[in-house]
Amino acid sequence: MGQIIACANQKGGVGKTTTVVNLATYLALAGDRVLVIDLDPQGNTTSGFGLDRAEIGHSVYEAIIEEEPVAGLILQSSIPGLSIVPSSISLAGAEVELAPLPQRERRLARILTELVTSYDYILLDCPPSLGLLTVNALTAADAVVIPIQCEYYALEGLSQLIATINLVRNHLNPDLAIKGVVLTMFDPRTNLSAEVDAEVRKHLGAAVFDTIIPRSVRLSEAPSYGLPIALYRPDSKGAEAYAALAAEMRSRDGRSAQAVPATVSRASRAQAMDGDAS
Repeated sequence: MGQIIACANQKGGVGKTTTVVNLATYLALAGDRVLVIDLDPQGNTTSGFGLDRAEIGHSVYEAIIEEEPVAGLILQSSIPGLSIVPSSISLAGAEVELAPLPQRERRLARILTELVTSYDYILLDCPPSLGLLTVNALTAADAVVIPIQCEYYALEGLSQLIATINLVRNHLNPDLAIKGVVLTMFDPRTNLSAEVDAEVRKHLGAAVFDTIIPRSVRLSEAPSYGLPIALYRPDSKGAEAYAALAAEMRSRDGRSAQAVPATVSRASRAQAMDGDAS
């Protein structure tokens, strides 16, 4: 049975979507069956895989609000073994629409029960808030990955997120675990990044992944081409870091210890880039 992992942080701009897109890609390249569900109304994960939201006639909104079978909403990405349930602008009103519904915190959990046996990993990209969509993700998830930017305000709000996780544990999902904390946008040229790294590890210890994601121009550029970093610049430091993160996660899960490939074949890259251009 697969794992459901929510990627959450109520702060925006911490590398949450970048982490979902690229971690999912490298897990799939390692041979895992991966499904990404884009719960963010901004839809950056959807576009990060080269999908045009304007041309998509359905999204996760239909599953959560209108209770359509989620299996019919799944789209294939350009990465073999990686599928996505896209976002849509309709999700912007989902918080309000969910409020009066019965079992409003458990609607995502119910629709995912039919999928967990079909995938090794189901990654949920949460909105940058602690609203009902994020609560639905935490209620449905086995564990949560928390990206933290290596900046001054990195720890600000983390205690609030941990408090929300504890509330979900107490009332909705007692088995929810913290899968790990990912330090992102690390700049080795600054003392600040090193200080944030040390502070986060002092407070959270082994929960912090050893792999650190560097600040990278290539990681920032890749979404504008609708490509994960493995297809855009597989030789970059950002690509190496996310390949290492996927390998570390698989190792923690007791899966194959073999390294996750940081590169993909030229044919696969060309096919994905041609598809994006079309």
